[in-house]
Amino acid sequence: MRAEIVLSSPIAKSPRVLQVGGMFDVPPSEKSEVRLEADLPLEERPWNVGLVVGPSGCGKSSLARHFWPAEMARTFAWSKDRSLLDDFPAELGIKDLTALLSSVGFSSPPSWVRPFHVLSNGEQFRVSMARLLAELPQLAVVDEFTSVVDRTVAQIGSHAVQKTVRRLNQKLVAVSCHDDVEQWLNPDWVYRPAESRFAWRELQRRPAIELQVNRVHHSAWRIFRRHHYLTAAHSKAAVCFIAFWRGRPVAWHSWLPFVGKVRRPTKRGHRTVCLPDYQGVGIGLALREFTSSMWRGLGFRVICNTAHPAEIAANLRSPNYRMIRGPSLAARDGGKMRHMSVGRARATTRLVSSFEFVGPEMERERARDVLETWARVSW
Repeated sequence: MRAEIVLSSPIAKSPRVLQVGGMFDVPPSEKSEVRLEADLPLEERPWNVGLVVGPSGCGKSSLARHFWPAEMARTFAWSKDRSLLDDFPAELGIKDLTALLSSVGFSSPPSWVRPFHVLSNGEQFRVSMARLLAELPQLAVVDEFTSVVDRTVAQIGSHAVQKTVRRLNQKLVAVSCHDDVEQWLNPDWVYRPAESRFAWRELQRRPAIELQVNRVHHSAWRIFRRHHYLTAAHSKAAVCFIAFWRGRPVAWHSWLPFVGKVRRPTKRGHRTVCLPDYQGVGIGLALREFTSSMWRGLGFRVICNTAHPAEIAANLRSPNYRMIRGPSLAARDGGKMRHMSVGRARATTRLVSSFEFVGPEMERERARDVLETWARVSW
């Protein structure tokens, strides 16, 4: 793919234009021209994600419009009074749609049912990317990629999006003036118009995310409660933890004792939430596995129940979990829930799966330190 582009525009010689020409010794001319040359050897090897990056004015958008005029992302029409779900292609089944939203890091059912315009900038970015992948499945080209979101959100969102593109075996070209997304987007190739430099890039691991985990008072739940996929309710008896990244609270997990016939003391997961801006890179799962390892190190059996499809899928992929009950509805007996066995209290309106954590046990002394290390959280 080679191109030589000439951008030309006439110059209207107004009094101000003539004054500026005289002040800065700009020679008179009938038109202004900018020449761009590019060579993108994309036919050499298969690829899924590309990045065109450079400072403003270097010709990124012009080159993208030249190479991919039909694939340039357009502005979508979003309903003002209907759920964003209804704005996706009608032929996309609800399971595929919710899986697509979850895969780009937007896995909050309470937010799915809202109109697009009430979402935050970060949420709108992820939803727009999901719709783009749904409507342009062969190749999507996104100008001003991540320009309207916080840079931390841009990095996390970039990683979630590229994972989805590769899983679906689609193609995405991101056009951006922000080079901080490169390591997170992990592109197969990068083109820098300002230097006329193209390079294939080997896939690498994303930058490490180092979380600080602290025990917190249950009242800190108010930071996370509106993002839980089922309910804002929370037990005051729960043992609660927050994961902090770069000094910000990003994920929540809490635990309750299991009440019932058990062979040994058992803890069960109560609430898990990762804030929307940080979804898509496994932070929620990492927090849950870390605290599960802590409980095992203290001698407890650890179980969790979940109805969220993305959480079920993550548990099934992880070697640290063993499914002890597949997705099923409740059985009722005289209007009361019937407990079949450990961890099997069944819901009546949704499919719930149960898992036991069988991963590594944390060293006992360290586990005690984690349990006893509290943090103050302001909101």
